[in-house]
Amino acid sequence: MKQILAIVASLAMAACASMTSSGSSTVNLTLGGTEEVPPISVSGSGTGSFTIGSDSSVAGSVTTTAVQGTMAHIHQGSRGQNGPVIVPLTKNGNTYTAPPGAKLTEAQMLAFKAGNLYVNVHTAQNKGGEVRAQLQP
Repeated sequence: MKQILAIVASLAMAACASMTSSGSSTVNLTLGGTEEVPPISVSGSGTGSFTIGSDSSVAGSVTTTAVQGTMAHIHQGSRGQNGPVIVPLTKNGNTYTAPPGAKLTEAQMLAFKAGNLYVNVHTAQNKGGEVRAQLQP
């Protein structure tokens, strides 16, 4: 019985590993062309992180390297599928930031928890997106 309780406790702790003390979840991202739909071969990339609060607030940013980005967004869509924009990001040089006050709806929060949100950066050459990463809670 003690062994079972230890296993259950370990699983519970692992499930909460990405949660902060405030109940928010921070997701670190590495963006690439192979995650786009359809996948593309590009030399550019991006990195960043977003924090989704327990109140559905969105904070964070991504920064690109060797990507001539024109805009970036958080979209709702599962891996391998494109979806609608839900949070337009603010461009400042090669960094794209969630605007102050950005929040997810209840349905979008459920999509986040299921791993069905992604961020991508669009370019003039790749209007649908050049680099992308799923937000995996």
